[in-house]
Amino acid sequence: MVDVSTEIIINLPKEKVAEFASDPGNAPSWCTHIKSVEWNNDAPLRAGARLVVNEQILRRSLQQVYEVVEIIPGQKMIMKTSGNGMGMETTVAWQALNENATCMTLRNRGVPVAFKPIAPFWKLAIRSASRRNLKQLKKMLELSCRRLVVL
Repeated sequence: MVDVSTEIIINLPKEKVAEFASDPGNAPSWCTHIKSVEWNNDAPLRAGARLVVNEQILRRSLQQVYEVVEIIPGQKMIMKTSGNGMGMETTVAWQALNENATCMTLRNRGVPVAFKPIAPFWKLAIRSASRRNLKQLKKMLELSCRRLVVL
């Protein structure tokens, strides 16, 4: 069983962070392992929606189908996958620290059967990737906000 939670403070209002991070179409820009996401983006993202995510994990190309289990706009989103031996659940949550700062938490938990031989290292790999992804998101969002302010 893997249960890894990471968080970061992003110096932007919660609404801006949550709006960008909860849009599956934006995931490839800040999640280094996600190469593309396909879903019916004409409809609002809601519980029961299915996302086809093309990932590169430990040099393996995987196509996962994630199901949105719960979504509370601006607060949290929970997705799960059970295909390819990757029974994992991902929770993304946002909490306003003040009007211009947000704590974003990324939690991955489950039993990644496909990677059982390297289970001791899997938790470390998830933590490292999650931290890297959150740092990338923070950098992207804060930089784009600064550019808008300067212009």
